[in-house]
Amino acid sequence: MIEIQARRGKALRLRRGQKARIVNTKGQQVVDTWAFNQADLKEFMSMEHSRVAIGRIIPAIGDTLVSNRRRPILTLVEDTSGGIHDTLYAACDRWRYELLGHQGYHDNCTDNLAAGLQALGLVPPETPAPLNLFMNIPVIDGNRVEVRPPVSTPGSYVTLRAEMDCVLALSACPQDMIPINGASMHPTEAHVEVVD
Repeated sequence: MIEIQARRGKALRLRRGQKARIVNTKGQQVVDTWAFNQADLKEFMSMEHSRVAIGRIIPAIGDTLVSNRRRPILTLVEDTSGGIHDTLYAACDRWRYELLGHQGYHDNCTDNLAAGLQALGLVPPETPAPLNLFMNIPVIDGNRVEVRPPVSTPGSYVTLRAEMDCVLALSACPQDMIPINGASMHPTEAHVEVVD
């Protein structure tokens, strides 16, 4: 079991057919999730293409997420978290925190993605919109979005199966200014385990 430290990122390589189980250790932690084709990082899991492929905005068990070239990259095979995730929100970055009123540097998922890949000697070609595991962003009246605390519970998890050799990148979201990570607004660690 690999720890994704609170407010930090981690990346790992998955072979086609391997599964990664992402565990919401404390129960209220959002984990931004990306996948890149190992052979060509310019091909990556795309939320806008995946929403078309699955016909909904929240993936469910059995749904296959696709790349920006519309090829299968990850399939959701298990989910004990309540099934509420987000495909609409961009990864947080320094500008997001500036808009929220934070002065100076703030840990963010965009930098966590870069750091996680850098540890593997890789550089992301861009910051794609992530699959925000455990994030609760309901669409109200078919148009407006709201930020609500996650519905996931301690120890709940999502298992993703690699449909190609890929690099999986994860960020334990550092958001502490709005209740993305629960009403306490206190980011915590999460864990990931590779299961064959």
